[in-house]
Amino acid sequence: MNSRPLLKKWLKIIQDELDQVIDFWVKYSHDKEHGGFFTCLADDGAVFDETKYMWLQARQVWMYFRLYQDVPRLKNRDIWNPAVKGADFLLKCLVEKNSCTRCPFSVTKDGQAIKIQRNLFSECFFVMAMSETWRATNVDKYKVAAVSFMQKIRHWCIVDDSALGADDLPGTTKTSKLAVAMMSLCLCEQMHISNLQWENLSGDEEKLEDWSVRNLLSHVQRSGTVVLESVSLSGQEIPGADGRLYVPGHAIECGWFLLQHALQCNNVMLAEKACLCFIDAAFSKGWDADNGGLFYFLDADGYCPLQLEWNMKLWWPHCEAMIAFILSYKFKKETRLLDNFVKVAEYTFSKFSDKKGEWYGYLNRKGEVSSNFKGGPWKGCFHVPRAMLMCENILLELIDSCDK
Repeated sequence: MNSRPLLKKWLKIIQDELDQVIDFWVKYSHDKEHGGFFTCLADDGAVFDETKYMWLQARQVWMYFRLYQDVPRLKNRDIWNPAVKGADFLLKCLVEKNSCTRCPFSVTKDGQAIKIQRNLFSECFFVMAMSETWRATNVDKYKVAAVSFMQKIRHWCIVDDSALGADDLPGTTKTSKLAVAMMSLCLCEQMHISNLQWENLSGDEEKLEDWSVRNLLSHVQRSGTVVLESVSLSGQEIPGADGRLYVPGHAIECGWFLLQHALQCNNVMLAEKACLCFIDAAFSKGWDADNGGLFYFLDADGYCPLQLEWNMKLWWPHCEAMIAFILSYKFKKETRLLDNFVKVAEYTFSKFSDKKGEWYGYLNRKGEVSSNFKGGPWKGCFHVPRAMLMCENILLELIDSCDK
């Protein structure tokens, strides 16, 4: 099959979409007074809440600098200047809590902390932002911040997470969370790209990268048919609804992280497992055969999930699926993988994309818009442009290989 015309068709669609989405955030999200970004944006871009969510601030800083450096047509001051101001806003918002410097979850528009979460995700995206800012600017304060917080994250993951403040109650069972292992692997990749040395190990201490891969694989349960969100610290399935929780979009996202890592390490066995157990299995179980789109939550035993929004269709799993299938196709060159990419892309662009700018994030099961805002506490300038950027780059490689 000559795939070149199809690849070129989707390259044009994705390039146009990336430009349109970034234009929306440039027009409406910048806080010119205090720095940083407003992410609670209505359908028309109006700011309906000025609370700033730090993980979204960090994601937008990372996204802007990555685009500035990797996409020549977006190499402009409309992206560079707000990215620098956003990075400095992040540094200003750090707080001392229980003798530990933390990155708050939310702040006022001028940077006063509102809430600190008992997990490490704000810090993870802070590291992404600081390391990418360092890569773009070579300014030492960003490098120092990235390395310092990366060392904290390694400690929280491998040694002791008590500084995060989680309650140690008698009925609580400590578990391994899929999101933690995925984010730690993502950060290791980011630090490699930024050429930052941060893991000074001695003795028998293990590398965070190895720990991340091993923990991600421990979530593959039931002979490789499901990737569960939570397992025991020893890698066993845990009882109850929480133990059976299966998030297809999250499994697919972990799949392309693992696949990307495996390809860089030339680990074919790991690459195959990423495709089979994470991407293919999750797509097969998660795709709504009646209405199209990926379900948000599933129960591994087929019960109705406790999450009331379980059958909604959200923007980000579809972004991850597009990345996963076009990367899988690059690896295996199987037509079915390209077909799945097109299947997801056609649904995604027809349901989420809005020509007024950006995407709607939340659809009901039938694919109808449920919430018409373009940004909020959980949706910012990240999943859509990241997916468009990665798909554009992979499509360009595939087209180039067709021409040779």
